[in-house]
Amino acid sequence: MSTPVRDLFRQASALDEQDRATLAGLLLESLEDNVDEDAETAWRDEIGRRLVELDAGAVELVSWEEVQAGLRKSTGAEHTD
Repeated sequence: MSTPVRDLFRQASALDEQDRATLAGLLLESLEDNVDEDAETAWRDEIGRRLVELDAGAVELVSWEEVQAGLRKSTGAEHTD
C-alpha cells in the first residue's frame, strides 16, 4: 500500500460509520466503469430465479449460523465446548 493510500485510509478510518459507508459506496461506484454486463445480467437472472423459488416455497432460507454448523460438521471441524 502506497503512503498516500495509507494516509487516506487513516483519515477515512477516523470518519463516523455513516461517512465511511458513504465513502466506500462512492469508491465502489468509481470502479464500476468496467462492469461486465454479461455477468451483471447473469446475476440479475440468478437472483430472480432464487426469488421465484423462495416465493413458491420450493426452497427455504438457511441462517448463516446453520450454514457454519453444516460446514463444520461436513469437514469434521465441529466445536466441542
